[in-house]
Amino acid sequence: MISPKVVTTALNIPNSKLKIATFNLLNYLEPPFACYEFERIYSEQQWHKKQLWISDYLEQFQPDIIGFQEVFSPESLQTLVKECGYNYFAVVDECTIVDDFICSSPVVALAARFPISDVFAVEHDNGLASQIGLADDFSFSRKILRATVDVPHIGECDCYVVHFKSKRARLEHAEDGLLTGEENIVESLKANIAGGWASTIQRGSEASLLMVEMIKRKVETEKPMLLMGDFNNNLTDGILSHLLTDNLRFVSQVDKDKFLEKYCLQDVWDLFTESDFYKGQPRQATHYFGESSSVLDHILVSCEFDAKYNKSIFSVTDYDTYDRHLINPIFDRDGESTDHGIVLATLQLRS
Repeated sequence: MISPKVVTTALNIPNSKLKIATFNLLNYLEPPFACYEFERIYSEQQWHKKQLWISDYLEQFQPDIIGFQEVFSPESLQTLVKECGYNYFAVVDECTIVDDFICSSPVVALAARFPISDVFAVEHDNGLASQIGLADDFSFSRKILRATVDVPHIGECDCYVVHFKSKRARLEHAEDGLLTGEENIVESLKANIAGGWASTIQRGSEASLLMVEMIKRKVETEKPMLLMGDFNNNLTDGILSHLLTDNLRFVSQVDKDKFLEKYCLQDVWDLFTESDFYKGQPRQATHYFGESSSVLDHILVSCEFDAKYNKSIFSVTDYDTYDRHLINPIFDRDGESTDHGIVLATLQLRS
């Protein structure tokens, strides 16, 4: 093992820098389709403004691989990113359309500058889902995309894009005219508590079942892994902490260290803070709700991108959260942007 502080880079080699981004687009839906409700349709001017905002970000920051969430119009997005230099695009699902033009259930997508050799919608293990107490009809709230990208210097890399279940309560109380005002409030409170926990169970289950499939895939192929997306949760409160598993019971310390580093994931923020490039800056939130803020958007990587691993090929040298549109918005510039910050990790080839 080497110290993460001792990192040398191959600065003069082509494609020695790799940039990965996760980008929640917020209702990317081409008119004349409507988002959730019949009156929520972008005007042509609004749509052009949103397209321009996205392309401006891509041209300024130049990510090489991007995981997108909240995509209603993947064909339009593919055209947009191709104009920005991304010739490779992947999607595994489509939104739901009712009444010919009202859309719900957006999907995830991936764009890359490098060839994509395989695209797959991740399927969970039904037997395992049953063992942990989930219903027989359990499914991911949104299909999870796995695209195998031919990354320079590292070869085929499995890139996963997710949008885990939101914190919105899965149960709602419809006001009942036979109840008093207070009784209706009490019923709403009960539904909010139970429904919020149901969403938490869904989100945590999605993450754990995905992680199992990622480990299976790693055992079979030994391909490096990237996981990016809107997790709708931080990684420290226990709901999703198993994505960063750092413990393995009933095995020797030697085996624990060996297999955890080989098969598990690391948060690129943590790897950045361990590097010589980190200057003590705090982690920026990616989402704001009222007076609260959270980091909901994440990029996780396998050992091949971790400088502590003695066989790593890249190391994390920068981490950026683009949030100007959230903390200092200008309507003419940001009026049709997104309600999430965009996370960008820079990886440098090690010499």
